[in-house]
Amino acid sequence: MTDERKAWVISVDMGYGHQRAAFPFQPIAEERILTANNDQIIAPREHRYWERARGGYEFVSRLRNAPFPLHLLFDVYDRFQRISPFFPFRDLSKPTTTALFLHRKIRSGLCKSLVDYIRLKDLPILTTHFIPALAADYHGLERVFCVVTDTDINRVWVPPKPKESRITYLAPSRHARTRLIQYGVPPERIIQTGFPLPDSLVGGKEGPVLRRDLARRIPNLDPKMKFRQKYLPLMAADLGIDNITEESGRPLTLMYLVGGAGAQREIGIQLVEALRGRIERGEVRVFLVAGIRMEVYTFFMQELERLGIASGVDVVFAPDKFGYFEKMDAALHDTDIIWTKPSELTFYTALGLPVITSPPVGAHEVENQRWLQNIGSGFPQEGLEYLDDWLFYVLESGKFAEAAWDGFKNAPWMGTYLIEDAVFGAAPSAPAGEPGTE
Repeated sequence: MTDERKAWVISVDMGYGHQRAAFPFQPIAEERILTANNDQIIAPREHRYWERARGGYEFVSRLRNAPFPLHLLFDVYDRFQRISPFFPFRDLSKPTTTALFLHRKIRSGLCKSLVDYIRLKDLPILTTHFIPALAADYHGLERVFCVVTDTDINRVWVPPKPKESRITYLAPSRHARTRLIQYGVPPERIIQTGFPLPDSLVGGKEGPVLRRDLARRIPNLDPKMKFRQKYLPLMAADLGIDNITEESGRPLTLMYLVGGAGAQREIGIQLVEALRGRIERGEVRVFLVAGIRMEVYTFFMQELERLGIASGVDVVFAPDKFGYFEKMDAALHDTDIIWTKPSELTFYTALGLPVITSPPVGAHEVENQRWLQNIGSGFPQEGLEYLDDWLFYVLESGKFAEAAWDGFKNAPWMGTYLIEDAVFGAAPSAPAGEPGTE
């Protein structure tokens, strides 16, 4: 990548998903990755609007499992982000009340200070959130690219008059692409790229790091050789004969991730309790990912101390998001199964990772969970009190190894490179079988 390949890269600080999608594009970002809601260039009036929205999102997300009547507030909020049924295929281009409300906010100045700043240099604009994309388009900026961060999205992602817009959407899946067409976006302004995954976990367009990590992961996911008895020749062909190994050299390793709002932290400790014996015997290792939430980090550390667990469980924490992403990505090289609510992390299955999903928070996560199951790499969590039973029952069947393979084969892993090709006008290229078709 040369210095001439620069773009305005814009995200928002709301949960982790939109900034995680922007993280791989640090090398091409002009100046830095701009944060539309709290960057130093943002006007105070706009900053206050975003803070109210972010605070409300995080508060309501934590109410998902709250007792009656508090969880009703989550239900009301979820109706506003409700996604229309996918079938039958039909015209959904008429703007919703929420889409019109957002358009009025943009007309009245939302993201105007950001737009005024990026006008200073005529560069492509790559956003990982719909509001900066809609604002840039409204104010007449050209070369606007919007990364879609879920498998299905609300009508609010698309402007009221989609056929008049100049936004190019970068879809993570076939489902998302079809949904954008339903919303009235012309097919020629949609590119199916996949979700942008970190280069450190892929290693370039041939995927050498991904293939090495997956080959090392398979022995842990297939202790009874059920999967490898059938597919070893295919593994050798796709992963490289030099990468194939009989042992991983580490215990079975799970990574449990808490979302940006800090919800569902209790599940992480419950799974550690359920697997305590195996952890203490060195058969299982666990990464508990607290992200940037100090209160979640403190909760995990206090609970591990209460349980008397001194080794076999590592807590991943950093005070800033990009530092957290770097630490998490480093841990993923040594991870066999990820356990998360079905957020943007569902797309990490493309790295050859089976995903256990905790209960979804919001309509888009329901669709992400469905997508995972459709491509064969997702497992809804069962009762935590029986974790030691069902986790190893599935493990011994070889199904986790098969799920890792299905994620690698069916989900696109070249998103970062294909998005850069799109932004800089290069002809998209991908090796055979990539990106995935779903």
